[in-house]
Amino acid sequence: MSVSLLEIERAFRQSWGADTTCLDTASLTTWTPDNSAHGQCGPTALVVQDLLGGDLLVADVTGGTEHDQVHYWNRFVSGVEIDLTREQFGPHHIIGEPRVVVRPPGGPRAYAQEYRLLRARVNAALADNQTSRTNIR
Repeated sequence: MSVSLLEIERAFRQSWGADTTCLDTASLTTWTPDNSAHGQCGPTALVVQDLLGGDLLVADVTGGTEHDQVHYWNRFVSGVEIDLTREQFGPHHIIGEPRVVVRPPGGPRAYAQEYRLLRARVNAALADNQTSRTNIR
């Protein structure tokens, strides 16, 4: 299956939900469809890595009202970075220096259910898109 980065981004945007975030129960009320990227960085970066490979990056985030925030995104072998969820942060947030994270064998331990749900939704959206493109031809 050949898909563009734009198609991948669209698949994520239509797949994000309150049930795919890494937010704890107390913070879940801060997730809204208007800021659908909020709390999605961990599962999103893992699924991007599943689809495209590369490194998983993590950095500390400061300057917000939340405590002990971290942010995940991806870097490819070419050095190009992709961050589909950066928009969740305002101009007052500072994302620190990234470090590479090695995925644990067997997949993520934290938020595994959210990751699996997001992966299934993104794969379904990409398959639907591929079917739509085939039907247009």
